[in-house]
Amino acid sequence: MQVVITGAASGIGRAVAELLAGQDEPHQMLLTDRDADGVKAVAEAIGPAARAFVADLSSPDCGKDIIAAAANFMGGIDGVVSNAGIISGAPLVDQTPEQFDRVYAINTRATWLLGQAAHPYLAHSRGAFIATASMSATQPTPGLGFYSSSKAALLMLMRQCALEWGPDGIRCNTVSPGPTYTPMTQAGYDDPQRRAQRESMIPLGKLGMAEDVANAIIFLLEPQAGHISGIDILVDGGMSINLMPATGGGTGQKASE
Repeated sequence: MQVVITGAASGIGRAVAELLAGQDEPHQMLLTDRDADGVKAVAEAIGPAARAFVADLSSPDCGKDIIAAAANFMGGIDGVVSNAGIISGAPLVDQTPEQFDRVYAINTRATWLLGQAAHPYLAHSRGAFIATASMSATQPTPGLGFYSSSKAALLMLMRQCALEWGPDGIRCNTVSPGPTYTPMTQAGYDDPQRRAQRESMIPLGKLGMAEDVANAIIFLLEPQAGHISGIDILVDGGMSINLMPATGGGTGQKASE
């Protein structure tokens, strides 16, 4: 496969690249990130099959620049993984229009720009277009109003892509991580008390790791998912089904007779 991965310097994007590189099947990858040193290190560790490309996903030109570089390097594109994202944490009353625009530009608009630019290549290969969303897209998250709403918009954007581009043979899906240990969340989850509190809400009893999410993304990239489009895969350890236990619903009550 010939795959474009954004946010590839660390976390989920890096895990996708490394897992693909570890497969027996040969893959080529264009790895993009704003962290020039980080994405270069990942590409160099993988070898000649990977190339680093530094990109600012807040730029209106990011899609055409990334896809042009990918086509130049690989000749074609079988999959695009729009993974890069940012968090702007603060109550809505304290945020600014500039913060709103930046979060939506990176978390939502960049995915559309990538898909638009990659469309002719993905139509030719009958390829896959995958975006990393979040369980916050469907669950309001305290202090993350811009992040949650931008990911909600991303879910609908990708469903719209699946509807419009399905006739062209392009499969469009999202993967939504729950609490996941990555460099972006590390500072919070390295606090043992906070980590234990969060893990207590997850039925599987543990945080997700970048590789857990990456495996779901790779499944959607590959031929085994050839008839799957327009869906979102939650990778959250079951946390999204834990609303009633989390609020104490049913505790201490006997079944009625």
